[in-house]
Amino acid sequence: MSTLADIQGAGLGLKRELIPQFQQFYQDPHIANIQFVEIAPENWLGVGGKALHDLTWFAERYPMVCHGLCLSLGGPDPLNIDFLKQVKSFLSHYQIPLYTEHLSYCSDIQHGEAGYLYDLLPIPFTEEAVHYVAQRIRQTQDILGQRIAVENTSFYAACPISSMDEITFLNAVLTEADCWLHLDINNIYVNSVNFGFDAHAFLQQIPGERIVYSHIAGHYQETPNLLIDTHGKDVIDPVWALLDEAYRLFGTFPTLLERDSNIPPLPDLVKEIDTIAAYQNRYGLLPIAKATPLQATLVAV
Repeated sequence: MSTLADIQGAGLGLKRELIPQFQQFYQDPHIANIQFVEIAPENWLGVGGKALHDLTWFAERYPMVCHGLCLSLGGPDPLNIDFLKQVKSFLSHYQIPLYTEHLSYCSDIQHGEAGYLYDLLPIPFTEEAVHYVAQRIRQTQDILGQRIAVENTSFYAACPISSMDEITFLNAVLTEADCWLHLDINNIYVNSVNFGFDAHAFLQQIPGERIVYSHIAGHYQETPNLLIDTHGKDVIDPVWALLDEAYRLFGTFPTLLERDSNIPPLPDLVKEIDTIAAYQNRYGLLPIAKATPLQATLVAV
């Protein structure tokens, strides 16, 4: 049975085009630094046939993390309780100890009916939004019977009604919801370029005791002052430097390489996985369940 302490080291998102390569190279020492995999539950709920066989194969061999796509924590419509119950059953069946979601919204209500959008949109940084989102996170945790982690997201337009900056909003939500942080290193860098703030100063204000998990990825440079979080390129040096500083400030935490487009062969991805592992080894690998008193106990709330 996988526990939170089993999610450590470096991991890779499970893309179906990579599955044959994973199975081919399983137990090959060249991919030994891939210590866990991440899946989006929306892509695997209710699958059968070969997809079910593949999912079971991975669940039997790797610790898994679920990173959700469509819960829409900041959305105007009620939380999808039926979906959350499916997620709870899925986590239990495959013994997946960690579920994370984006601190954003991806749903809307038109003519009295809820519908899903095709992007993750930023929540206004207001006190009202802090209370609203924190309540929805607590409701999610009540239904799942466990803490979740929320991810800081990238965005491209500042909401005109925001009354605080991103880091103040993020920290307020974490405190009021009493949830964990899924720290996305690339998103900090992307937003810092797009909105002109100091990424390292932002990082230094993160409550390290709440970090339970992390992403790192590449992005696309549209213009010198506009970066797009595509997960379609190699990680660049300034983003690696942010990860290095995060480990220095907070200790190591499990870090996943995101690659969602222009996916190279597994051996090429492993080069970046090995880089994550090298940074972690520089500071000493510390299982997240022992990192802080907050992270040491997974509680039903």
